[in-house]
Amino acid sequence: MDLRRDALEILKETSRTFYIPISRLPLELQAAVASAYLCMRAIDEIEDHPELENSVKAKLLRSISVSLQGAADGVIPDDFSLEFHSQDVLLPEVSLRVKEWALLAPESVAPRVWDATAAMADRMAYWAERNWEIHSETDLDRYTFSVAGAVGLLLSDLWAWYDGTQTNRSHAIGFGRGLQAVNILRNYKEDLLRGVSYFPDGWTAEDMQNYARHNLKLADAYTRSLPKGPALDFCQIPLALAYGTLDVLAHGESKLSRSAVMALIEQVTGSKK
Repeated sequence: MDLRRDALEILKETSRTFYIPISRLPLELQAAVASAYLCMRAIDEIEDHPELENSVKAKLLRSISVSLQGAADGVIPDDFSLEFHSQDVLLPEVSLRVKEWALLAPESVAPRVWDATAAMADRMAYWAERNWEIHSETDLDRYTFSVAGAVGLLLSDLWAWYDGTQTNRSHAIGFGRGLQAVNILRNYKEDLLRGVSYFPDGWTAEDMQNYARHNLKLADAYTRSLPKGPALDFCQIPLALAYGTLDVLAHGESKLSRSAVMALIEQVTGSKK
């Protein structure tokens, strides 16, 4: 199986939110966005791993960062392989194959994907060492920028690289923050069981709902400004699913059902997938 098809299969297994919009992209842009998503997912799985000590997470994440920073002439050093295999716990396939995902990106834009992944891995290591302590809204803004707002900036760069599409970069950060806040709300009870809370001191689920909706208004503005084309097609789907998830969470449900996800996607795209 070629790497692009393999990447799409792994993507399908790891994210129902992003598989469909990525699979609909033109092939060159699809390779770039799939590379970026899988690299980010690879390090995210390390950050969230339930059995790894925080110090080990930080070490693995920094090893990936240093390796990507050492890339030259399309070659990425494999500095992190020994670190991966020295662990007693099994890392998921998406993490073990991070080097392959990095090499999936088209040559002309791959360094931007590597830079974004390296920077995010460093920031994740920082938060892991601090056990993700968030006490204020400013702390929350820092964290949501670290792991999601920066992804919005990367995607803006990928749209511009592919066809010159220009975007509001502040709105791009808000888009990422909004999606991350939805994830926090969806998973906060499980996070508490592992001793982690992303809620600022004194915040309730309603406060996090308000934070998410504030940032998703920026995502609305970001999406409205996009011309017809692949960037708009891509962004509409996760935005619709984010709003749908907030609505069901507000009514006491744990997540969108599979049928609700497909109905929202059909509503946005006008086609059944």
